[in-house]
Amino acid sequence: MRFCSLASGSSGNCYYIEDSGYGILIDAGISPKNIKKRLKEIDVDIKRLYGVLITHNHYDHIASIGSLGEDYNLPVYSTQRILTGINENPKITQKLYQSRRPINAGEAFQIGSLTITAFKVEHDTPECVGYFIETPNSSLFIATDLGQMNETAASFLVKAKNIVIEANYDEEMLLRGNYPLFLKQRILSNSGHMANHITAKCLQQHFQSHWEHIFFCHLSKENNCPEAVLACIKKALDVVSNAQPSLHVLPRTAAIEPIDL
Repeated sequence: MRFCSLASGSSGNCYYIEDSGYGILIDAGISPKNIKKRLKEIDVDIKRLYGVLITHNHYDHIASIGSLGEDYNLPVYSTQRILTGINENPKITQKLYQSRRPINAGEAFQIGSLTITAFKVEHDTPECVGYFIETPNSSLFIATDLGQMNETAASFLVKAKNIVIEANYDEEMLLRGNYPLFLKQRILSNSGHMANHITAKCLQQHFQSHWEHIFFCHLSKENNCPEAVLACIKKALDVVSNAQPSLHVLPRTAAIEPIDL
């Protein structure tokens, strides 16, 4: 399995996963032009994509989904409630019709050699999911927006060899910052976003020796920085293990070099 983050943050989220020639996107929160450009940078033609998985209907995850689904004829997979929410989002002017592929959380389905299971997570939208993706040789847990780690998500977290998980904000930076009170309360809530120390505690509590890579996604531009994330996570993992997985902070507006998982 090959993984590449094309963008990760409040300005847009998009991730590429490939195995045995089958490529998919998770979320499409940047423009089609930027998706094509960043895929080309890693020698992937958009025509090689077999579908797009959507986590929820917030605009920074679906900005270009209408074009990808209807113009590029890519199947768009998510739960029925999320697909309905996409078309109800007023910012999405190009609605999904023929490209819709409803799935059920908890039920695995196949795209080529990829076995994919959606699982529900807590976030302030009608419905939000993460994905557990398996191949014969690897597995990936991805949850980009987590108010908290629920039991279902945790059951997939401990099975995965590789993890993409939200570390949205440093709590002290958020509280000291200029966001209005209502927005701070939304972010801090159990259906908002995961703070660095909450993500660190979660990984410490569920630590598995088979974890290989952990990628930290959806960092806030104003209320976080890579150094704060890594310092917090390493301190927590030092408590449980001397042998730690590789830790990566995903950039907000650029693609990373693809990583074989």
